[in-house]
Amino acid sequence: MPKQKTELLAPVGNVESFYAALNAGADAVFMGLQEFNARGRASNFTRPMFQLAVMKAHEKRVKVYVTLNVLIKNKEIDQLLDILAFLDAVKVDCVIIQDWGVFFIAHKYFPRLVLHASTQMGNHNSVGVNFGASKGIVRTVLARELTMPELEKISQRAKA
Repeated sequence: MPKQKTELLAPVGNVESFYAALNAGADAVFMGLQEFNARGRASNFTRPMFQLAVMKAHEKRVKVYVTLNVLIKNKEIDQLLDILAFLDAVKVDCVIIQDWGVFFIAHKYFPRLVLHASTQMGNHNSVGVNFGASKGIVRTVLARELTMPELEKISQRAKA
C-alpha cells in the first residue's frame, strides 16, 4: 500500500488564525461555527465569515473541515438541519461529528457531506474504526489517550 502524504491540518478559531494557517502553508484547516462545536474557547465563525473563509481557502486549494462535534438534543434538530444545509451549500470538505444521530441525519439528507469521526466519539480500537467506515465515516480521529504503538496497531488493522 503506497504511503499517503501527510496532511498539515491547522485549528483555526478566529479570522487571524485562519489567515495565518493559509499563509503558512496548511493543507487543511478545521474550524467551527458559533453553534454546535466543542471548541468553546475559540471565537468561532459567523455564517457570513465562515462562507468567505471557505471561499478563500478553496481558492488556495486548502480544505476546510468544520467541527460539529457535540451531542445534539431533540429540540436542536431543526437548527441542526439548517446548519447541515448551510454546510452542504458552501461545500465544506468534511464535517467532524461526535453524535450518531448527526451522522444519520447528515448521511440520509445531505449525502454529499463527507463525515469524519471526532475524537469525542471515543474510538479506541480498529473495530470501532472499521464499524464507522462500514457506515460511511471517511476518517476517524482516534482517542487522545492512545499510545503511538496502539495507534500503529489500529492503523494496521483498520480496513479504511
